[in-house]
Amino acid sequence: MDALEVARWQFGITTVYHFMMVPLTIGLGLVVAFMQTLWYRTGKAEYLRMTKFWGKLFLINFIMGVATGIVQEFQFGMAWSEYSRFVGDVFGAPLAMEALLAFFVESTFLGLWIFGWKQLKKGVHLACLWIAVIGSVISAYFIIVANSWMQHPVGVTLEDGRGRMVDAWAVFTNNTAVVAFSHTIMGALAVAGGFLLGIAWYHLWRRRTDGIDTVDASGRVVVGEARSVPGRDKTDHTVWLRSLRIGAIVAAISFAGTSITGDLQGKLMFEQQPMKMAAAEAACHDGTQFSVLSVGDLGSKDCSNIVAVIEVPGLLSFLAKGDFTTEVKGVNTLVPEYQEKYGTHLPNDPKLGDRAGKEIQYVPVMEVTYWGFRMMIGFGGLAALAAVVALWLTRRGTVPASRWLMRLAVFGILAPFGANAAGWIFTEMGRQPFVVAPNPDMNGIDPVFMYTAAAVSPGVSAGEILTSLIALTTVYAVLMVVEIKLLTTYIRGGVASAMPELAHHDDDTPDEDGRGGSQRETDVLAFAY
Repeated sequence: MDALEVARWQFGITTVYHFMMVPLTIGLGLVVAFMQTLWYRTGKAEYLRMTKFWGKLFLINFIMGVATGIVQEFQFGMAWSEYSRFVGDVFGAPLAMEALLAFFVESTFLGLWIFGWKQLKKGVHLACLWIAVIGSVISAYFIIVANSWMQHPVGVTLEDGRGRMVDAWAVFTNNTAVVAFSHTIMGALAVAGGFLLGIAWYHLWRRRTDGIDTVDASGRVVVGEARSVPGRDKTDHTVWLRSLRIGAIVAAISFAGTSITGDLQGKLMFEQQPMKMAAAEAACHDGTQFSVLSVGDLGSKDCSNIVAVIEVPGLLSFLAKGDFTTEVKGVNTLVPEYQEKYGTHLPNDPKLGDRAGKEIQYVPVMEVTYWGFRMMIGFGGLAALAAVVALWLTRRGTVPASRWLMRLAVFGILAPFGANAAGWIFTEMGRQPFVVAPNPDMNGIDPVFMYTAAAVSPGVSAGEILTSLIALTTVYAVLMVVEIKLLTTYIRGGVASAMPELAHHDDDTPDEDGRGGSQRETDVLAFAY
C-alpha cells in the first residue's frame, strides 16, 4: 500500500464530495437573489414564497458546503506537506482572501439575511443577500486562481526548490483562471437550473395527482385550491410553474455558456497541457479527427490497442486551433517531448521513498480522461435538452400526469451535477503526473513544476492516511444522509415547510410594516430553522 495512492484517493473523495455542494450553492444563491429582487420590485406573494422556499434549500446546502470544505485545507498540511511548501508562497494570498470572504463577508451578511426578515428594511435585507452571494462568487474566483496556477504556473520563479511569487497581478489574472472561472459559474447555474426544474416539476405533478389542478378539453390547466392543506392555493401553482420556467431557462442558457467557455478552455488546454487533451481524445497519433468513440485498451501506455470506431474529420483541429486542417500532436509524439524536457525518471530524492528513481508515466489514466470528457459534455447536453423539453411540455400551464416523466425530471437533477463532477475529475486527473503542471512558455526561465509523487508528506505513513480516509469517508457519509434527509423533508413539505405562517394565514398580505409575508410574532426564527 503506497502512501501516495491513499493520499490521492483521500483528496479525490473529499474534494469531489465537497464540490457537489459548491455549484449548487453558487448557482442557487444567484437565483434566490434574483427571486427576492423580483419580490422587492413587484411585491407579489409568489416571489416571496419562491425566495423563502428555495432560500431554505440554499441555506442547508451552504452549511454543508462550509463544513465539508474545511477538510481540504487541513489535508494540505497533513498529507501533502511537500506540496504545501512548494506552492505556499503563491497559494497564501488567494486562499487567505477566499477564507476572509467565506468566513467573514459571506457568513456575516448571510446571517443578517437569515434573521433580518422583519428587522431590516426590504432594500437593506435584499442587499445583504446580494453581498453574500457575490461574495461566494468572488470567493470561488480565488479558489479558481489557486487551482489554475497548478494548471498553468505564472508570475513565479524557482528559488531553492520552491515557487516564489514575483508578479501577483499575473497570478490573479492568469488566462487559465479567467476562462475556468467563467466556465465554472456557467456550470453552477446549470446545476441550479436543473435543481429548480426537477423539484418544481414534482410539485406541479403532485397538484395534478392530488386533484388540485385539472386540465380542460384543450389541455390547458385549470388551477384549483386545497384550502384544507397549508399553502396549496392558486399562488402555490404560480410558484412552481415560474420556478420551473426560470430553472429551464437558466439551464438552457447556462449550457450555451458552458459550451462557449468550454471551447475557450479547451483551446488553452491544447496549448498549456497538450498531453491532457490528447488523452481526452485517445489521440495516439497526430491528426485532425475527433474520436466520438474509441475502443480497446485505454490503459495501454503506448496506445497500441486503441481503435477509433467513429471519428469526425477536422473537429479536433477546430477544438484545438479554431480551424479544420492543423494537425494536433498525439500521445506517441508528445511522450518523447515530455521526456526530453522533464526527464524519464523521478529524482533520486530520499523524500520520495520507494518512488525515487522510478520511470515517469506521462500519459494520464486515459479511461478517466477519455470518458470523463464525454460524460461532462453528455450530461450537460442531456440537462439542456431536458430544459427545452420541459418548457414545451409546460406551455399549457402544468406538467403531464405521467409518473415516469415526473421521476425522470427528478432524477434529471443529477445530470448537471454529473457534468460538473466529471469535468473536475477530468481536469485534475488529466494533469498527472504533475500536481503543478509545467508552463511550456517560460522562455528560458527554469520551469516551475512538481510531480505528484514528490508532493505527498514524507513523514506520514500509508496506514495513517488510510485511517484518516476511513474516518473522513464515514463522517461524510453521515453528513450526506443528514443533508439528503433535510432536503427531501423540506422539498416534500413545499412552500409551507419554509413558511410555517401559511398554516395560520390564508394569504401573504403585507404586514403593518409593509414587508409582506405575514408571520407569527412568536415565530421569529421560523425561516432560519
